[in-house]
Amino acid sequence: MNDTPGGVRAEAWEQVRMGAQGAVVTNHPLSSMAGMRMLLKGGNAVDAAVAIGFALGVAEPQGSGIASDGFIMVHMKDNGTVEVANGTGAAPLAATPERFADGIVTDGILSVSVPGICDALLTAHERYGLLSLTDCVEPAIELCLAGVPQSHFQSRLAEGCDIMHSFPASAAIFAPDGRPLQPGEIRRNPDLAKTYQIIAENGRDAFYTGPIAEQLVKFSDEAGGILTMEDLARYQMAWQDPITTTYRGRTVYEAPPNSSGHVLLQELNMIEHFDMAALGLHTAAGIHVMVEAKKLAFADREAYVADPEFVNVPIEGLVSKEYAAERVKLIDLERAAENVTEGDPWAYQEGPADTKDRFHRANASPKELHSDTTHYCVVDKWGNAVDGLQSLSNSYGSQVVCPGTGMLLNNRMNYWHLDADHVDQLQPGKRVRHTMNPVMVFTAPPADGGQLDMCCGTPGADTQVQTNMQLISAVYDHGYSVTEAIHAPRWTHFQGRTASAYPHRETNDMIIESRVESGVVEDLSGRGHPIRAVGDWGGRGSAGAIRADASGALSAASDPRRDGQALVY
Repeated sequence: MNDTPGGVRAEAWEQVRMGAQGAVVTNHPLSSMAGMRMLLKGGNAVDAAVAIGFALGVAEPQGSGIASDGFIMVHMKDNGTVEVANGTGAAPLAATPERFADGIVTDGILSVSVPGICDALLTAHERYGLLSLTDCVEPAIELCLAGVPQSHFQSRLAEGCDIMHSFPASAAIFAPDGRPLQPGEIRRNPDLAKTYQIIAENGRDAFYTGPIAEQLVKFSDEAGGILTMEDLARYQMAWQDPITTTYRGRTVYEAPPNSSGHVLLQELNMIEHFDMAALGLHTAAGIHVMVEAKKLAFADREAYVADPEFVNVPIEGLVSKEYAAERVKLIDLERAAENVTEGDPWAYQEGPADTKDRFHRANASPKELHSDTTHYCVVDKWGNAVDGLQSLSNSYGSQVVCPGTGMLLNNRMNYWHLDADHVDQLQPGKRVRHTMNPVMVFTAPPADGGQLDMCCGTPGADTQVQTNMQLISAVYDHGYSVTEAIHAPRWTHFQGRTASAYPHRETNDMIIESRVESGVVEDLSGRGHPIRAVGDWGGRGSAGAIRADASGALSAASDPRRDGQALVY
């Protein structure tokens, strides 16, 4: 027994939340409450996800909003289906490499790409929702008008956001008295309430071809941006089939490219070759294996993955067991690899290879930007589930609010590469490669009668697929509860020339929480891992997870590293 409040096999600083009819986990208590209100009103997981998606733009504006991007994975139990609603926006048609010859812009109106999540939320609701759209948006409107207290976490992320605190439409929300909001002070957004009401009454057309689109384009024109009515009108979310692999006999689903979900599947395929239970979750040996697998998968992502409508991505080869068996031979159990390059996944799938050498080898050393995203998951009383991620990109996105709409705009342009030989080079109308990756685990494919076992995820840019690997290993290799898995000491590895934000950071290092047992850091350092020390809870990400067992019981947990909340009933 572990003597922490919720610990059984390992430390957990609160009890796992258990229910039998529904569970909601988000990165803010008020967005969790918005989702739970829909379940209690008779709505399903999709209704709850829509309520959450809108509420997060009010309660957690540093991470997402309806002018952001996202992926929504939907499981409808009676249909035996898992689908991905790809709500990632494209680069504006005027966004050419020549237009950004002086460098990628990381804030302000030129950093804004076409917003996609609004279409994904509304289209998912139209296909599967039970309640009216007005019902689903109502909790978010109430939050806009009543206000939400600024959290300590949000205040820390707002430090240095000078544009947000000085641009009039942004400052009206985030610095209403001429100074940044302090923890506990109420943040209101009546303009966003009006925008939400217009969407609730008129649907997606109001956002993409109607009055909201017109306001956004008018602002872009006045501010020197490049968004047009054509950019918004031509946008359409995409329903996609998930990609999948198995791990320890269970079926794992991920979002396909332009998501980085394949990285998690590759990681799992490689670490499955090792007895992770025997190695230990927080031992130097166990961490070393996971880090080395991560390096190999990230090298492949950098070489091969971008928008599949523009690039032929060898996704079948990347996630194949045979390819993993070849790549895993490169893992030295005693020594960290220093120079990791891509493999040849084309040899493990049918079809012609794209032989162009696209591996990026620039040597830039820009400042590190703090990326932010938000994750949520829902399971309803019918066994349906949603696992979603939404993101403005960096914390508070572009920092600019479109006047009259209350919408904080994304800065997703910061992920584009400018090198002509890079697979993820900026092209007009192309969707940038994303780090967001919703995850669901089943006992077997649901079309074959498999049951949902877990849905999980986390914000954190390139840390997401690393944290998700740690969660899955903790649960299925070590028998941890979802609370124990999320509260466990966390590590994150940073790998030169493979970061999502452009230009690349060139450092190779790893951070690890100091709660790991004595000697682990020293052992990892001895294997060649450069370690950056952080505090007991200084690890990246903010995970959430729900498990469903055969009896119908649901176990839910959120991350104490952030403002999250797990609710059940």
